[in-house]
Amino acid sequence: MSMWEVYCVKYADRNQRTRADSFIFDDNHDAPHAMDYFMWLLKSEDQVILVDTGYDTQEAAARGRPIRLDPVEALAPFGITPQDVTQIIVTHLHYDHAGGLHLFPNATLHLQAAEMAYATGPCMCHDTLQKPFTANHICEAIKRLYSGKVIFHDGEAQVADGVTVHCIGGHSRGLQSVRVLTQAGWMVLASDAAHFYENVFARKPFPIVVDLQNMLDGFETLHRLASSPSLIIPGHDPLVREYFPNTLAPHIHRLDTGPTRTIPS
Repeated sequence: MSMWEVYCVKYADRNQRTRADSFIFDDNHDAPHAMDYFMWLLKSEDQVILVDTGYDTQEAAARGRPIRLDPVEALAPFGITPQDVTQIIVTHLHYDHAGGLHLFPNATLHLQAAEMAYATGPCMCHDTLQKPFTANHICEAIKRLYSGKVIFHDGEAQVADGVTVHCIGGHSRGLQSVRVLTQAGWMVLASDAAHFYENVFARKPFPIVVDLQNMLDGFETLHRLASSPSLIIPGHDPLVREYFPNTLAPHIHRLDTGPTRTIPS
């Protein structure tokens, strides 16, 4: 079975947040709690799979959430051009994960059918549920569908040898996490099934949620899928950059070699 290199690519951050923005139940809700924004790149010999795309400067301006690097610029240290990317696993269609789909015109998207149904269905009549989505990003996914470049998955599926996706839901109806075989063991890119280590390790749910039970059950699923808790990679935690080695550029950290120190769980 193929072994994969896994890289975490930071393209943005938000420091003006509190713990109330990260946890539904928290006694210290006013304390600062920063968030990083990541994409992930999987490499195995001549295969490359991008997991999520980040969002671009136009979306950053529209939402008042600046980015440090355009997604294309963030991937440049790998020697990858947008045209080189032919496979993208879209963990879910929120703006910060699917806001750069248009930047990679040759890519086929791997998406849970439940996520497309959710993002285009009656749930979007509710402003609160609609807020993390941007219509242009959803339209891009639909255009990709009509050009024959979307592969839908329903639950668990294999994307490539050593790479599987697993529908967890909770944060978004069709949120999927990615399980990858690495030299350190089976690694799970949780994406927003766990924004922070504290979400999954302390079983503390994130406030943006469509199904709380699915989110809580998802924490158990992440533990089941990973070879060890230290190989669960949360979707937005700045601590990832402290636990895993820096490589290629200041904003890129390599995950597949395992953490450089013990991760409290």
